[in-house]
Formats: sequence, structure tokens, C-alpha cells
Amino acid sequence: MKLTSTPKKDGFSFPAEFEPVRQVWLAWPERRDNWRAGAKPAQQAFAQVANAIAEVVCVSVAVSSRQYEQARTMLHSSVKLIEMEYNDSWMRDIGPTVVVNRCGERRGISWRFNAWGGEFNGLYDDWSADDLVAQAVCDVIGLDYYQAPFVLEGGAIHTDGEGTLYTTEECLLSKGRNPDLLKSEIENFLGEYLGISKVVWLPKGLFNDETDGHVDNLIHVIGPAKVVLSWTDDPFDPQFRISREAYAALKSQRDAKGRSIEVIKVPIPGPLYFTEEEASGIDMSAGMNRLAGERLSASYANFLMVNGHVFLPLLDEQFDDIAIDILSKALPDYEIVGIPTREILLGGGNIHCITQQIPA
Repeated sequence: MKLTSTPKKDGFSFPAEFEPVRQVWLAWPERRDNWRAGAKPAQQAFAQVANAIAEVVCVSVAVSSRQYEQARTMLHSSVKLIEMEYNDSWMRDIGPTVVVNRCGERRGISWRFNAWGGEFNGLYDDWSADDLVAQAVCDVIGLDYYQAPFVLEGGAIHTDGEGTLYTTEECLLSKGRNPDLLKSEIENFLGEYLGISKVVWLPKGLFNDETDGHVDNLIHVIGPAKVVLSWTDDPFDPQFRISREAYAALKSQRDAKGRSIEVIKVPIPGPLYFTEEEASGIDMSAGMNRLAGERLSASYANFLMVNGHVFLPLLDEQFDDIAIDILSKALPDYEIVGIPTREILLGGGNIHCITQQIPA
């Protein structure tokens, strides 16, 4: 049922990803102007991610009727398939953000979605099906939901579950999102719909991220006042300055509880680039240009935390083990599950982008 109030007024707030999770949702990839070779390699990678998560928690996958049988053969029998229409398979951004209250009740939020920029710089022209996915997921789960009156994607926000929200100015203040809203008005909306009391603004997201700098590709909040930050020590890399500006922003602010923020640096893989074979296997479209030699927005921060497990993208043999070691020390009570995900990266995101957790 669609609700007419707001989460804050009803006593609901946005829980942290490291709090208990009941299920995880994904959407099956098939779009040929984003996924190469008819999306077959991407489907293998999505299946590997879904099947790994299904070892830990219930997994549901939205799938079109066209792809239902294909998905069923590739996914574990425990993975639920739900027929649903959508435009592309980024469940983090098109699925619901679920908020909770002190009694453990859950409600969903359906953000307005416009393909990461609408007519200004959106990645595709028709996002009408995507914009209905959050409501559809809530209906399947049996959750009442709020319809937010502004554009936002799940990948644009991270929280500590204790009143602090992390985001980037590059994304939330981009001309393609909510050009009619001031920064202060966006903060007020975030407080009203997520029950948070402090927004930690970072200047920019990861270099060449076509989502206009989603925060989940730059950092990951792994505990109260504890953040993983994508990092490079190469002064000639464009990411060098972005990471340092983010570090300065994190260290100059305090969270909602007044705590200084611990920052754990994790090296970025690569740099990595589209190969000629990868780029040529994608149907060209106006919004999504995939060119040989183009820099990939690769990040180890784009992982998913689920009930004592970290599902980590493996992207570069030179840095994979370093990332695993850093996260193992930062999260000693977690099992790090590495999954090769270059095929997901080629589509513009990674494990965090293709998943949406439903809190317990």
C-alpha cells in the first residue's frame, strides 16, 4: 500500500548494511546496449553473485518472461525468480530502500528514477519500467511503501544506521537529478525520508563513473564512524586528487553522534580499460558509449555486506589479495567472499550496484 506520510514522521529510519539482512534482491541482465555478447557473460557473473549470496541469505531475482528459463537454469534452486519488467538490471538503484522502526517493522521507499540524469544526461531514453520496480518489489515482499517526490538512487547513499548519511555533491547536486532543489532542500528531504540527522558530503565519486559519482563506488560504510575509501598513490591518476579530496572531507567532519570518522584506504584496481573485444560486443546506443580504451570505474569499495559476509569484486590480480587483506583486518569477524566480476564492471557498476538488501 502506498503511504501518504513520511518515514521520519512515522518513526522509521534507514538501517546500516552491516545490520541483519533478511533477503537480497537482484535483477537479471539482458540489455544488449549495456551487456556484451547478448548479455551472456554478464549473466554468468550475476548468477555467480546470486548463488554465492544464496549460501548466506534468501535471494530473489527479478527476471523478464523472455529470460525466465535461461535464469532458472543458471541459478540455484533456492533462488526465487519473480517475473517483472524493468529497463536495466541495477537493483540497487531501481529497487526499494527499506527503512525500519524500533519495533522491527519495515517499509519501503520508492525513489523517483530517471536513468541517472533524465533528459540532461540519462543513460537511456525509456526508464518507465525501472521507475515501477521499487513498488513491485514491495508488493512481492508485502511492504507498505512511500513514494519520494524527488530523484535518487540507492547507490547514491550510504548510512551508518545511527543518523549519518554519506553522499557526493557530484551526484545529488547534478543537473540531471533535482535541478530545482537547493542543497539544503535535498538535505531536508533526506532527513524526512531516511530519518537521518547528518549528511556527510563528499565532493566527487570515482573517476569516470557514469552515474555522476555514486558514493557506493567510492566508499563503503563498514561500521559506525568507519569508512573504506578507494585510494591511489599514483599522482598522475585522475583518481589521486578525488580520493584526497574525499579523505579531507571525511576527516574534517564528524558524524551524527559527534565522532571523528576512521578512514581505511583500499587501493583501486588497475587502472582498467575496455578491450577492443569487449567494446565491439556491445550494441551501440546514444546514452551508453562503450569504447575500446575507455577507463572503467573499477573499485573494491563496491562490495555487499550480508550477515557476517563481504561479497567482494575480484578485478585485478595485482590488487585483489591486497584488498582482501585490508578488509579482513578491518572486519575480523567477517568472511570475505571474492567473486570475479569484470563482466559486471563492463556494464558500469559492481556487486553493490546490482544488489539491494532487505533488512531483517
